Amino acid sequence: MFPAPLTVPRPMLTPEGLPAMADWSLTQSKVHLNHGSYGSVPRAAQAQQLKLKELMDQNPCPWFMSQFELVATARREIAAFLGVDSQHLALVPNASAGVSAVYNSLDFAPGAEIVTTNHAYGAVLQGAERVARRCGGHVRIAEIPLEADADAVCALVMAEVTPRTALIVVDQITSATARAFPVEQIARAASLLGVPVLVDAAHAPGVLESPVPDFEGFWVGNLHKFACAPRGTAALVARGPQAQSLEPLIDSWGFPYSFPENFDHVGTQDVTSWMAARTAFDTIEERYGWAVFRTYAKELCDYGHSLIGAAFADATGQNPAVDVGMPVGPLRLIRLPDGLATTHEDSHAVRAYVSDKLDIETAITTFNGRGYLRLSAHLYNSPKDYEIFAERAVPDLVRLARSL
Repeated sequence: MFPAPLTVPRPMLTPEGLPAMADWSLTQSKVHLNHGSYGSVPRAAQAQQLKLKELMDQNPCPWFMSQFELVATARREIAAFLGVDSQHLALVPNASAGVSAVYNSLDFAPGAEIVTTNHAYGAVLQGAERVARRCGGHVRIAEIPLEADADAVCALVMAEVTPRTALIVVDQITSATARAFPVEQIARAASLLGVPVLVDAAHAPGVLESPVPDFEGFWVGNLHKFACAPRGTAALVARGPQAQSLEPLIDSWGFPYSFPENFDHVGTQDVTSWMAARTAFDTIEERYGWAVFRTYAKELCDYGHSLIGAAFADATGQNPAVDVGMPVGPLRLIRLPDGLATTHEDSHAVRAYVSDKLDIETAITTFNGRGYLRLSAHLYNSPKDYEIFAERAVPDLVRLARSL
């Protein structure tokens, strides 16, 4: 059956000796186990963004006339955090916007094909379908088993490539299934065929020490998830000959410039979140350390995964363990009892039930007709959060499944 719970990690404390939750403004009436969806912004970054908003509204004219310079500064700061050249990076509101910018900027010949996988994020897949309709082409889906290792994933993706393939779109860390994909390996194989690769790295910043692989192609990542920047902050990295073809989704006064400077001009869009991102990065580094976060989040997720999995196993007599092939530090997947969250719509209903009735925020996902609990962890989490889920939510979810 499921392995017994591991050693209990010691809860993270601030430098002042308070629970790490003191650095966040999350409501105390909820247990927060879903950092992976919308993140949570440290108080210091919230305060910095508010200060910037006040400056913006005190005298809007000079602010917006020179906002592109502030954006360029924020772009350099975010590039430094990600470990890339700022001339290869543009800022966008979220990963989906970065993906859409790539879709809208590339020249897809009639009948072009886009290759992606059955783990693709819904909005990214829908964007690919839209491109295919526009050019009379087709989206080819590589069916990747949940347990596939790196070599198997690469082979299955490349098996879908044909002479018509114009783009490969692959996750670095998948959303619904909480696993990694070998994006560098896929990019190397694709380069031999001259096929560009777009990496959807929505969950990678903060999770991976070096999240941007060294390849010629496109990479988009959210900074509001594990990197804790204010929401509306994401990066689009582009290298290689096609980078200069990229255009922002909205035409503005950046038209005389090429990538990435053309993305610095955003009109009257409030991008104070981009400018406050560095405060979030610095807060984590100075008060805890990013390496400490990654170690703690992994150990805490290991504990929560084992504890909750064992609780489900004891209650159902079934093994909820999931082999995801390439697991990721602060994310874990646990199979829910049969009948729960078998569709995308049902997964939202189960999530809402757990939130409204049990006061626990978590992620419920669906993959290939099965429901899963996706756990995540950040510095503000403690072992008690997962113990509460095991004690309060597991019995209710088992009863709910049996009533269906």
